[in-house]
Amino acid sequence: MKRTIKTVALLLLATTAIFLWSDIKNAVASSSKKENTKSGKQEKKQTEITETASGSIVITKKWDLPKILTEISGLSYLDEERFVCVQDEQGTVFIYNTATATIEKEIPFAGPGDYEGLTLVNETVWVLRADGHLYEVDNIKTAKPTVKEYSTHLTVNHNTEGLCYDKKNNRLLVAIKDAEPASKDYKGIYSFDLTNRSMAKEPVFKIDLQNAVFGTGKSKKNKNDGIMPSAIGIHPISGDMYVTDGRKAKLLVLDAKGVITKLYQLNSNEFAQPEGITFKPDGNMFISNEGAKKPGNILFVEIAK
Repeated sequence: MKRTIKTVALLLLATTAIFLWSDIKNAVASSSKKENTKSGKQEKKQTEITETASGSIVITKKWDLPKILTEISGLSYLDEERFVCVQDEQGTVFIYNTATATIEKEIPFAGPGDYEGLTLVNETVWVLRADGHLYEVDNIKTAKPTVKEYSTHLTVNHNTEGLCYDKKNNRLLVAIKDAEPASKDYKGIYSFDLTNRSMAKEPVFKIDLQNAVFGTGKSKKNKNDGIMPSAIGIHPISGDMYVTDGRKAKLLVLDAKGVITKLYQLNSNEFAQPEGITFKPDGNMFISNEGAKKPGNILFVEIAK
């Protein structure tokens, strides 16, 4: 009798344990499913944010650059197959051929330095150093171009990086990357007159750091953090100005009067560090990126409408 009772008790305990284990498994599975669903939603949301941020920017073509141009910091369109480039440590102008994927020509113009911007005026290359100095490399088609250096009132404290040719007004435009000493509310774009070879003391345009595109309130802790220009270019048809931010992969658009019209957040996987921008005469746009673990590159970029 005792053996029977003991057997029944053991069976009851085993049955109870099975039911309890089943309940625990179901609870864990349910919790895991909810967590996975939640995680999936978060991942999907993040993907959608990324796609929304860079969905308007379409990369049509990409050219990886040789190692010497890993730190490409300035770019200008020369012709259908060639770009003029500079990298930020070497005082040399490079002519890169996209058809042959080779550097066709190297033109030394100065010693080592922090060279951040480059633009082409007919057959003359202008190079910008971070301390506001400009270099005129005259007639790059000759065997040994003449080089002239110009100092400006801008200094390394401004950290000048953006340079482009304003053909309509026969001048160069220089954008500063760091803080504007006169005010924390804007960053200046200065003009260098190509007729008298001098730079105006006051900015010809002011990038309004108070603009809503840079965020408001708590989302904008530091007004100077709104944009740190690394390159500037003028659209040859619309006259709009395009400004890249290499640090946070942004593309800012201003109209011909300097009024902000659009800010694009670029995909950092595609735009590792946008440091150069240039246009073909028909308005096609190219952006160059410094490399790190990957090669520097030039991207043929379109803005979807």
